[in-house]
Amino acid sequence: MIDLTNWLMVFLRASAMLAVFPIFSARNFPVQLRLALGALLAGMIGATLPPDAIQPSDAWGMIGLMASEIGIGLMIGFASRMIFFALEIAGSIISGEVGLQTPPGLNPLADAPMTAPATMLYYLAAMLWLSLDMHHWMLLGFQKTYAYLPIGSAHLSQAFLVDIVARTSGIFGIALQLAAPLLAVSFIISLVFAVLGRAVPQMNVFAESFAVRPLVGLSVFGLTLDLMSQHIVNYLRRLPEDMLKVSQLLH
Repeated sequence: MIDLTNWLMVFLRASAMLAVFPIFSARNFPVQLRLALGALLAGMIGATLPPDAIQPSDAWGMIGLMASEIGIGLMIGFASRMIFFALEIAGSIISGEVGLQTPPGLNPLADAPMTAPATMLYYLAAMLWLSLDMHHWMLLGFQKTYAYLPIGSAHLSQAFLVDIVARTSGIFGIALQLAAPLLAVSFIISLVFAVLGRAVPQMNVFAESFAVRPLVGLSVFGLTLDLMSQHIVNYLRRLPEDMLKVSQLLH
């Protein structure tokens, strides 16, 4: 039989994580389904926890414990979302280098305006995450967080803050790695047209590059999607480890 207090605490941690994690946090994703998934996780994981593991002394202790579990879920979801932040930045860099600086459109999965390349990368990551069954590994990693961070044992530490800052700064490096082929092609195009401008002063290289840059950039973007997919998969496979690392640092 599942302890009601354990079920409630697992439900709060799971629901908070799903509220931040991509795909589940989209506006068009039903809130009722998100809560149902949180309740399902609480039912499965709560049965594995020892009964009466926590006994709040009063109502304020119970409220503090609930707030702590919500904060843990938000931190786990935020750490897992880093790769998707990197994809948004990479897509913005690619759109600028390719010359597709049109007004950003709304991405239904992210519920935020994004450029076309960023939306494509976002959908690619979501498709890979689901098609390669990585959501099963994420659920297993979430279950293991209770081995490293039992209910009611969380507290902030300097190591956790340093790790979050390092993860936040690392998304720019990931974005540059993904956009590197397009950056190189854009540099080559700029160099070629600069040489042509010196060789043929009558040529309006600025206007001519508008036609060449999108054509070459989109061609390279399509040819390098397979390489980008491999990088994205490598980072997605690390999500369970990231969840456990955050749990260890919060203990």
